[in-house]
Amino acid sequence: MGSRKHNSAEARKEAKKTTYVAKLVDNPTSPRKTRLTADLIRGLDVEKALNILQFSRREAAPKMHKLLRSAIANWQIKNEGARMEDAQLYIKELFVDGGTMLKRLRPAPQGRGYRIRKRSNHITLILGSRAEQLKAVETTEVESTESEN
Repeated sequence: MGSRKHNSAEARKEAKKTTYVAKLVDNPTSPRKTRLTADLIRGLDVEKALNILQFSRREAAPKMHKLLRSAIANWQIKNEGARMEDAQLYIKELFVDGGTMLKRLRPAPQGRGYRIRKRSNHITLILGSRAEQLKAVETTEVESTESEN
């Protein structure tokens, strides 16, 4: 492997250490309905998002609640001994992509059949830490002031 590829692979490895992801694949709910729930919690702090999902009556809320708890567990695995409150976790990215469609036929008048599309989706949730973000900003500011002097 060349040095350029090696360096980019190392950079990707380092980025993965600070990325906390949870994915739900083939969720049997329409993507449009799930996006409504996703829009409620995108960008919020984890505690607030958990409360919103717990008391939401939308169909996708229980699955997103479970997915968010899974992402928190992934964060805890990578950061043993760290407190969630100190890290100030928030939902950095949350997107809902369309999945496979089951196609069914419903009987229609005059011998025809209407197509029913039973949609599914894929949900990807990425957590970020406001504390890590602040540290990164501070280190870049320190480096830029040192290079100016």
